[in-house]
Amino acid sequence: MDRGGPPPPAPTVVNSGSGTGALRIQHSRRLPDFLQSVNLKYVKLGYHYLISNLLTLCIVPLIAVTLIEASQMNLDDVRQLWIHLQYNLVSVIICSAVMVFGLTVYTMTRPRPVYLVDYSCYRPADDLKAPFHRFMEHSRLTGDFDESSLEFQRKILERSGLGEETYVPEAMHFIPPRPSMAAAREEAEQVMFGALDRLFANTCVKPKDIGILVVNCSLFNPTPSLSAMIVNKYKLRGNIRSFNLGGMGCSAGVIAVDLAKDLLQVHRNTLAVVVSTENITQNWYFGNKKSMLIPNCLFRVGGSAVLLSNKSADRRRAKYRLIHVVRTHRGADDKAFRCVYQEQDDIGKTGVSLSKDLMAIAGGALKTNITTLGPLVLPISEQLLFFATLLLKKFFNGSMKPYIPDFKLAFDHFCIHAGGRAVIDELEKNLQLLPLHVEASRMTLHRFGNTSSSSIWYELSYIESKGRMHKGNRVWQIAFGSGFKCNSAVWEALRNVRPSQSSPWEDCIDNYPVKLDA
Repeated sequence: MDRGGPPPPAPTVVNSGSGTGALRIQHSRRLPDFLQSVNLKYVKLGYHYLISNLLTLCIVPLIAVTLIEASQMNLDDVRQLWIHLQYNLVSVIICSAVMVFGLTVYTMTRPRPVYLVDYSCYRPADDLKAPFHRFMEHSRLTGDFDESSLEFQRKILERSGLGEETYVPEAMHFIPPRPSMAAAREEAEQVMFGALDRLFANTCVKPKDIGILVVNCSLFNPTPSLSAMIVNKYKLRGNIRSFNLGGMGCSAGVIAVDLAKDLLQVHRNTLAVVVSTENITQNWYFGNKKSMLIPNCLFRVGGSAVLLSNKSADRRRAKYRLIHVVRTHRGADDKAFRCVYQEQDDIGKTGVSLSKDLMAIAGGALKTNITTLGPLVLPISEQLLFFATLLLKKFFNGSMKPYIPDFKLAFDHFCIHAGGRAVIDELEKNLQLLPLHVEASRMTLHRFGNTSSSSIWYELSYIESKGRMHKGNRVWQIAFGSGFKCNSAVWEALRNVRPSQSSPWEDCIDNYPVKLDA
């Protein structure tokens, strides 16, 4: 039976020399072709294990030698050691004092761990779903789009990677649409309060216990602010430290987490809530400029609420610990600054324009970001390979191909911002990921669309709902946003994580993954 191994050596036919013509079969003793029988990826894996555990391999023999020497000591040897220490009492006291002082300084100055206790994602009502045929019919009936624009939107929808069950706000379901300030406030309240209600119910945290509140929403920034709306709704305490981030695009969720992390380093025993959302009601484009029609086809209703803590007691119930946040800003470059740009078209209709250079600019931002992130997360084996390749490339005047570090050795799961099918495709190719690694991003885009800064939390919930998150696993959340920015957050699972109650995937996870059209 074929078990998938290399074929057996070919038999050799040899004359027995008996004169009877009898033949005997002798198997070849030659070694098989090494390159054909050994998969080089296993050689690389072995190299990675060797380098990563080099320190352990050096220390273990030293510990073993020390233990052997200690086991051979008798009572007289111990007595002599004690007498020696007594004669050098001053040195012992000084060394002990230095050690205690050093440990005290380290304890006081080390960064406080930041724990992700729980999070929730908003799931809109079913009557807000926008299947393709209804989306196109409503677009036609508004009378704002010409035939060329309608055809363009139809093609974008077909290639977008979105499914038939994404959501648009209630104001967009009317004919004609009703994008008023009141409707935009209502959308914001439904999303933010819906996510927060679930978060407080799942964690049994009282709103009065929240010490820090960070809200991010790029395109809708009313007065009073969205953070003030939350303070008013839940009657948060008067000395709460609240922040409202606007205009920072789809990567603002990671920025908000970074801000909360910095605040938690200053304020002891504090809980922080980060709310990420985007508002569609007042930002729908009703014109015919192609580059401004794309957001209509991709962006959908969604939002998330995340509970962070620096309390040591919360480690037992927390899901994750924040390891790193790395932020990259390319705003100094004019092309990068304008590649996602809110403006008016020739007839005064407001919308967000996406540049044709967007993917190239995103690639440059990603390169900068992972150059900073790599040394923090990659095993030493990958760093040595990358450095060696860099030297060789310089030595051979750039004729060598650059070595792309294997981030699969650093992370178990990837939450790539579900900005669109092209974004996910490019990251899958450039980071040499497997289809399984981008499954959460593709399925989130299919089920919920581009929910902007909250999409990485829908993806994390997908991984949990599939039962794939185990203790010690590392997750890389990576998002892109206007400006242009690329931001990364790295989390480590503190236990085998299961989805919290009322997960957005609760009643549909068994239907995924779905097969997407090429």
